[in-house]
Amino acid sequence: MFGRIGGQALRCAARRSVPRRKVCDRKFSAHTSYSATPASTPSSPLGSITVELDRIAPRFEIQASQVSILDSPANFYSTLKAKILNARRRVYLSTLYIGKTEHDLIETLSQALNNNPDLKVSVLTDALRGTRETPNPSSASLLCSLVEEYGPERVEIRMFHTPNLTGLRKKWIPRRINEGWGLQHMKLYGIDDEIILSGANLSSDYFTNRLDRYHVFSSKELTEYYARIHHAVCGLSFQVLPDPHSKSGYLLDWPTANGAPSPLDDPKDFVGYASTIMNPLIQANDNKPILPSSSSQTFVYPVAQFTPLLKPDSSTEFPAVSSILRLLSQSPAFAGARWLFTAGYFNIHPVLSSLLISSTSTSSQHPSNTQGTVLTASPWANGFYGSPGISGMLPAAYTHLSARFLDRVAAAQATNSIQLKEWRRGTVGTPGGWTYHAKGLWITLPGEENPSLTFVGSSNYTKRSYSLDIEAGALVVTSDQQLKQKLGEETKWLQEDAKAISREDLMRTERRVGWNVRLAMWIVEKVGGAL
Repeated sequence: MFGRIGGQALRCAARRSVPRRKVCDRKFSAHTSYSATPASTPSSPLGSITVELDRIAPRFEIQASQVSILDSPANFYSTLKAKILNARRRVYLSTLYIGKTEHDLIETLSQALNNNPDLKVSVLTDALRGTRETPNPSSASLLCSLVEEYGPERVEIRMFHTPNLTGLRKKWIPRRINEGWGLQHMKLYGIDDEIILSGANLSSDYFTNRLDRYHVFSSKELTEYYARIHHAVCGLSFQVLPDPHSKSGYLLDWPTANGAPSPLDDPKDFVGYASTIMNPLIQANDNKPILPSSSSQTFVYPVAQFTPLLKPDSSTEFPAVSSILRLLSQSPAFAGARWLFTAGYFNIHPVLSSLLISSTSTSSQHPSNTQGTVLTASPWANGFYGSPGISGMLPAAYTHLSARFLDRVAAAQATNSIQLKEWRRGTVGTPGGWTYHAKGLWITLPGEENPSLTFVGSSNYTKRSYSLDIEAGALVVTSDQQLKQKLGEETKWLQEDAKAISREDLMRTERRVGWNVRLAMWIVEKVGGAL
């Protein structure tokens, strides 16, 4: 039962013969407050969206005032730290990784634990990404210091390892490249009864000069729901414990309480057990009573992509996003709508790409004057710009993908309906240079000024997101004018440093891609969309 993970000794305690836990004995309802779909009837554009989503995901009704949107990395970090320092009961953080030098964040967590003996902290990261630098300082060694100081009863550090990378593949594939076989990619930042959904990881660039999105939900029910997701994945992950005899100072243990075999020992049984735990958490309830509508409503639909953990795959994110885009493409009620799609790494799943393009097409059955905008990072705002070695090719690969998308737009005769914008604030690696990491989708209904729907979360909307990584997010649907205005303002400030790019722009000498792009394209599929 012993293995190696990221160069670190892995101690797997002998698994006792224990019965599987009873699946999801829910102590709360995701549908505490029932009402009709926002803004009236199922036949209305917004009503048809919620009817579709009600079949796919849990639904929470909240007040629009319970949603706030942060507009900068600095605001994100200061808000996160302030909430941690004021935490009364719990802090749970799901992220790809915590930067190996984030001593300020660790000190903030330590101060909160020291000030409040009742506080418990749970941190979930990815095992491959979190141990990449071992035996040098890493996420694992940094976080382990909290366990040493406050004990595993108050501080739980977990690292998820994909069941897709085992045996000889794991032994021989080099670090960082091995992350292409799947990662824990959720970004859930829960403090007491508030949850921040974001695409940002917890490292210095995400706190200073890497632009992302950050939605704060002040809802006990919603925060509790995501806590159940967080802790369920923790129960399928390795535990980080201090090890004074190791050069790195930590070990990764597979607790017997996990109830499943380690994904490195028995990936098939691991996935089978994980399916019984995760599937009931993410599915919609069968019965949704409809009561009279209020004039202004906001619904939040948590969506998740847990493909590596589910057989059969019952993930909800891809079905939810594709269903909405299909309505946009096929329903005459959405003629004249507007959409904005953004991803820092523009490698959108081909099905979603086709649906976005088709939403603007016009036919006798679907007369559309829908307008769409794709917003992505300029090569000079791409996190891989100027990187040494193979990863330095990735910005050119994303340029190639953008050009192919514009070719498809032109072939669909949608050039006048869809524009591509690139975001740039300075140049990566130079003073004042920023990177762009935001991802999301907004839909503005016909005749309206501001969006009524947005998706926010960790997903990059790529093939990889829907096959290899663990993702979590939410679809927010609202008829509240103030919240719609907030969403509209978010789309505006995200585009302040963006400019439209044509196919001709991408044919200029400095944007041309070389023979090595095919290799870079492979990396984009495997690694590039994971950060």
